[in-house]
Amino acid sequence: MRVGKSIYLDHQATTPTHPDVLTAMRPWLTEAFGNPHSSDHALGWKSSQAVDLAAEQVARLIGADADEILFTSGATESNNMALLGLARRAAGKRRRVLVSAIEHKSVLAVGRALEEQLGFSVEHIPVDREGFVDMRALLDALDEEVLAVSIMAVNNEIGTVQNVARIAEVTKACGAVFHCDAAQASLAMPIDDLTSLADMVSLSAHKMYGPKGIGALYLSHAVQPRIEPLIYGGGQQHGLRSGTTPVPLCVGMGAAAEMLRTEEITAKRSELSLRRNAFVERLRRSSWPVALNGPSSLARHPGNANIHFVGFSAHDILGALQPHLAASTGSACTSGTPEPSHVLKAIGLSGDEAESSIRFSLGFDTSDEDVEAAVELIGAALEKLSAVEQLNLV
Repeated sequence: MRVGKSIYLDHQATTPTHPDVLTAMRPWLTEAFGNPHSSDHALGWKSSQAVDLAAEQVARLIGADADEILFTSGATESNNMALLGLARRAAGKRRRVLVSAIEHKSVLAVGRALEEQLGFSVEHIPVDREGFVDMRALLDALDEEVLAVSIMAVNNEIGTVQNVARIAEVTKACGAVFHCDAAQASLAMPIDDLTSLADMVSLSAHKMYGPKGIGALYLSHAVQPRIEPLIYGGGQQHGLRSGTTPVPLCVGMGAAAEMLRTEEITAKRSELSLRRNAFVERLRRSSWPVALNGPSSLARHPGNANIHFVGFSAHDILGALQPHLAASTGSACTSGTPEPSHVLKAIGLSGDEAESSIRFSLGFDTSDEDVEAAVELIGAALEKLSAVEQLNLV
């Protein structure tokens, strides 16, 4: 898709809000504006029913019950609530938390807080060159002192799709709680059985063609009593997250969840994968040396292509592409961090290799024409940067 002059290839940072989602939201921004917690009049009842329906829609997406869904501001808050909430109410000898080395920064930062503020031991489980969790290392780390394991379903930088079923199996075998950040999973694969595997699941609407500012946290019935709230107030959302629920945003997330349950989504994922493969192959056939970071197998987000441009700076390439192509060097949540991507370093790339890598993420609305134009723009940018480099050497 094009946004003004730009070809948009940054869908893992955020997706455009789908027109059908906007249509569903619009009435709740205008005439149906009642507070969903106003229990004394019909306008409040109507808004409350809309939130309940949205919870049901999100629940159906992952195979949950509606009363196991809590709306949050996004996956970052959901991750914080899951791990901090569980740890703050934990008692006994379970004082260890395991996370993968390539988790989102919101999980890694919570890990540091657990260590510094609550005295937990947080351990990073290594991954292989393709970003898959080292199952032997995970098995060796699991014991009766582990409170929780947090491993994302689909990586946000290199697109690795983890074996969630196997991770869940070994985690539950030792009595630990399994948390899964699934913010990137809803576009990558069916997730209607995810709650049969995980005890806690984080979602983000703006990664699935919904609005920004809204996410959800699945908390199983068994886990809910073990969670200490992060936000206190009027006791909304089962007393676990107080505050007025944002009706239009909830409705938007519910509409996006319903859209992802349609039969055509499977075909769209397949088309997206083929288009991504074509993009990568065109880059490989160019006169510039490139390498694909992350998995080479089918266990990869269908829209993800993390490319190492040998001998170039990723920031220089992206700068040369402006305003014609939108991509990124990694997670938008760490774009202000000057150091190389922790994900790329964890899979074995050097600092220079990581700083030469760009994440291109295609979406359902990316066309063949977009792919062809993007490859041409990238080639022209590399040609320009190479010429400048040659001049500097003279």
